[in-house]
Formats: sequence, C-alpha cells, structure tokens
Amino acid sequence: MSFTKVLIANRGEIACRVIRTAKQLGYRTVAVYSDADANAPHTRLADEAVHIGPSTVSASYLNPQAILDACARSGADAVHPGYGFMSENEDFATACAEKGVVFIGPPPKAIYDMGSKRNAKIMMIKAGVPCVPGYEGENQDEEYLAAEAAEIGMPVMIKASAGGGGRGMRCVTHEDELLAAIRTARSEALNAFGSGELILEKAVINPRHVEFQIFADQHGNCLYLGERDCSIQRRHQKVVEEAPCPVMTPELRQRMGEAAVAAAKAVNYVGAGTVEFLLDASGEFYFLEMNTRLQVEHPVTELITGLDLVAWQLKIAAGEKLPITQDQVQLNGHAIEVRLYAEDPSHNYLPQTGPILSWQPATGTQVRIDDGVCTGGEVSPFYDPMIAKVIAWGSTRTEAARVLARAVEDSVLLGLNNNKSYLSQLLRHTAFIAGDTHTGFLAQHDADLTTVRPYVATPFDFALAGLLTGLQSTPSQRLQTAFLPGKVMHLAIGEQKQIVQVSAPVHGDVWQIMVGETGFAINILETVGTRLCYAVDGHRRGLDYVYSDGSVYFDAGNGQLIARDDTHAPPKAANAASQNQINAPMDGLLVKVFAEVGNTVTVGQTLMLLEAMKIEHPLKAPCSGVVQEIHVSEKMQLKKRQVMLVIAPAD
Repeated sequence: MSFTKVLIANRGEIACRVIRTAKQLGYRTVAVYSDADANAPHTRLADEAVHIGPSTVSASYLNPQAILDACARSGADAVHPGYGFMSENEDFATACAEKGVVFIGPPPKAIYDMGSKRNAKIMMIKAGVPCVPGYEGENQDEEYLAAEAAEIGMPVMIKASAGGGGRGMRCVTHEDELLAAIRTARSEALNAFGSGELILEKAVINPRHVEFQIFADQHGNCLYLGERDCSIQRRHQKVVEEAPCPVMTPELRQRMGEAAVAAAKAVNYVGAGTVEFLLDASGEFYFLEMNTRLQVEHPVTELITGLDLVAWQLKIAAGEKLPITQDQVQLNGHAIEVRLYAEDPSHNYLPQTGPILSWQPATGTQVRIDDGVCTGGEVSPFYDPMIAKVIAWGSTRTEAARVLARAVEDSVLLGLNNNKSYLSQLLRHTAFIAGDTHTGFLAQHDADLTTVRPYVATPFDFALAGLLTGLQSTPSQRLQTAFLPGKVMHLAIGEQKQIVQVSAPVHGDVWQIMVGETGFAINILETVGTRLCYAVDGHRRGLDYVYSDGSVYFDAGNGQLIARDDTHAPPKAANAASQNQINAPMDGLLVKVFAEVGNTVTVGQTLMLLEAMKIEHPLKAPCSGVVQEIHVSEKMQLKKRQVMLVIAPAD
C-alpha cells in the first residue's frame, strides 16, 4: 500500500531517528507531542507537529484516538510507532487499518500472538523452537502459581506475560519469597501493562542474552541480519548492547538465526522484529520472547551491516520485497551501544529530573549518537530518563570499546546527575574488554565500578570550583581588586565542604588558590563558550562548565561535579526531621501506601511505592518508630522533596 506522509507516534531520540530516514526517502513527516514535549527537538525536526494531549502517557502517547485524530488533522496516511508506547498494540494497528492508515509494523495478529509471553511460548513449543522449561498455563491463582514455581525448582523467574523492559519481573531464590514476589510482579504488571497475567520459568543462571534481528516482507520472504549481545543488564534493563556476540560461531549463528526465522514464520510475520534467546555456557539456547517492533539497540546492527533498518521498514510497509537474500547479508567489524541516562549510580541509579544545562554530544567518524534532547531542554518525570544512545564502530571489538569509551567521556552533559562516568568505567573494565559478559556481569563487578559509590571530591576539584565561582562573580579574568589579596569562599560539593581562597593574578592569568592549607596555581589559557582551557605546572587540560542558580556545574574528566557557594548563605538550623521523614526522591505518582498513622515500623521497611519514569520505586522507613504524620494519599502526583511521611523515632 502506498503512502506519502508518515506520522511518528513517538517522542525523543527514536522519533528523531525515524523522521530523518523518512525525509531522506521523500516522505513528508508529522510529529506528535504532549504538553511536556511542546518544545522538544522532534517537534522541530518534523515538517509538522500536532499536539495530542497532557503530559501523562495515558492521555497522549498511549491515547490511540488522539494519534488517529492527529493523522486526520495532518493528512498523514501512515504511522510509524517507533518502540514502546503504541508499537506493540494490536488494537491500535487494527484501528489504523480501519481508518485507511498504513501501520508501519507487523500485522495485528502477529502482534497479538507474540504480545503475550504465555501465548508466544506455547506457539514456539509447537514450532519446535527451544524454550526454557516453566509454566505458561491459564490458572493464575497466587497459591497455584507458587506451587508450580516450587515444582519447577529454585531459582525461578516470575514474568508479566504482557510485559517488557524488566517491569513485572522477579527472580526468586527461596520458596518463602514466592507469594510476595508474585504479588509485587502482578501489581507492577497491572500498573504498567493493564494485565496481571504471569508466567514462570526456570532461571538460567548467568546466561548471555542474545537477540536476532529478523525482517520479513509481504511476499513470504524472511531473513536474519545477525545477532546482538545484550547481556549486560541491570534490573532486566539493557545497559550495553553489541554486535556481533563475542562468543558467536558461524555454526551457532546459523542455528539460532534459523530458529528466529522459524519463530517469525510461525506467526506470519511482516516487518522488523527481534527474537530474543538465552544462551548458556554450553552453547544451548532458549526462546525468551519476540519483540514485534524496532529495538532500541538497532543501531549496532545498522553499523555492522551498513543497512538502514527504518528504510527497510518503510519500504516493506509500502509493499516492496526484501532488498537482499540471506546469503547476501554481510557482517563487518564490531559495534557497541550504551544508554546515557539521567540517573544517579551512587544512589541506587535513582532517575533524575530537571533542566539540561548543557548537552554537547561527541563527534567522530566511527561515532554515532542518537538523541532527542538539547541544551535548555528538560527531563520530566513522565517519560524514560534516557538522554542519548552512544554508539561506536570498530574493525575489532577492542577498538569499538575504546572508541565508545572516548565518545562517552567526550560527551558533555551538565545539569543532571548521570551515568556517564559509570559507562566509561564499564567499557574500560578488563572483564568487558575480554568479552566475559553475561546477565550477572554488573552484580559480579559492582565493587570495581567506583561510581556506584558517592564521589569524594579532591582538593583540586575544590580549587577548580573556586576558580570557576570566582570567574562567575567578575566580568573579567584579568586583575580584579575584589580578589586581592584573596577572596574567601565557603564551597560545598555534595556533602563535602571546604574554605577556598582565590586571588586574581597580578600578572598574566595565573590564579592563586588555597584549599584549606593546600595551594594551587592555575593558569587560564583560554575560554571558548563553556569550555575552559588551563594549565597547572605546564600540564594543559580542559573542562566544561555552566552556571545556574548560584552553583557551578563542571566536568574536568571525572564526571559532573556541582559546587555550591555557601559564603553568604544564612546558617541552617539543625534539622533532625530529615532523619525521620520520607521525602519524594523525584516527581512521580504515589501508587501505594502501606502504612497508617499509629503503625509501628522498622528501619528499612517499605512504606510506600512511587512510580516515576515507568518504574516503581519502594520508599523505605529511615528509622524505627511510630508513624506520626502522613501528608499524601494514593494516586497523588508528587513533587521532588515533598514531605510524605513522618516517623516518631523509637527511644
């Protein structure tokens, strides 16, 4: 079916990525946006943009009628759903067809068949595709599921049948934890997907997570474009993806690729899809699930095949045949992708919200960065906190990892806590370089990744902070009498504090800085935009910085630091309340309250569940005692730092 104008029913980097290819192929493009995305880059990149509702996903990007209305208003005759949101909604795909709008994805029946892990597994067993032993029956009674799990044997995986992205998934190692895990998995699944149906599987310990990119056209042709290793995960969320898999052999690739094609043919698949497998140390593999859409990590496949997968999607949706055959698929070199997130690794990877003060992605002939944000934008609590996908290609895996680590380090992100340094350390880890990756990799090497602990600022960090703070308060880097013989500042970086004395140069641009009893002489060489070049004892270096709300945000190569000038701040009264109250760690929706006023609670006990950025965050009692005050209620939208609950500590 032909079409001329494509509406992209998504946001962020994937919307930008689809818009670019659609334009290159000559299609007119239409973006959609919620209130929160009114000024987002994807709205400016498209030829047109249509408002579809409030910021919450249920009222905008997950509102099928709003998207179809946008098609009618703009005259779009095709919809590309990207990934997430409406991409795996068979009812939406059906509604598009009924309105005469081409859905750039698989047929609704294929989405339905593979959208339920339970149904998919039953079909794969019939098709002869290897599957993990488990339970995928209709009886969903909690006690029955617990008994089935005990029969399978520990450890066992509890999975939301309609789920994805790690939500509604729990690994249980002890039978006495089964009922609680079943209940929390079901609750999370209901909130995320509207279905509490669960399946059970024998847990495969520390396997590789290997997925195959398949494509099928409307003429019965189907092929696979190699594999991706997505083993490095946290909370079942992928952190690093690479192609090809480090331990893949031609024979194993053929076996797994043919199994992936068999899975696709079993549901009469059309378009781009991904068949995911678990690969154990012995070389045995098991069907995990099929994603009936484009994957977040598709760029690594594009870099090693030289193909544009979105272009293939558009051409297949228009009725064209696959442009090549299986024996013409060529894999060249190695590609690795990481996801740069607004999150705090030192505080359990807590997602961050707020303004993006500076975003300057790295460049390079072997580097690709897919993003959908910009300087001056904002990470809101309504959507995923991903800033960008950073991808690199190399002739070898070692080269790709080295190029990617440098690209991560060279990308400037200021204003939000992020996982940039964490990713850099991970990519340079000896076990990663050796290719010794599996789904338990991050847990195994957690102690080696120092960014999971609060960063300890050095005296030199404070010296740089003092210099930048001093420069902010004066219009010139040259001689300033305000700094002679030295301006004294009280600076804080996180919970650390120092008295810093800054003296402007008497001649040249060498600033004298004292941090406590330690002295530094920093020579300013030049400032270009938000980049400062300096030298210490002839050692030239550079840093990126920006000022905001009385603080200086800077990155001198070890990740972002935020220095606050408390010189003229009024003294703060001792606040014991902060030790006995729960404050909202971010903007979000309060899903559940497990306590009432008068309840006796113990330290570490989960008292509330906060949902933000598609993830449920348990909020635990900071101390033991009696619940004295509750200031919130279920289904309430909360603001960061809002006081939620107060405990009267036990004597």
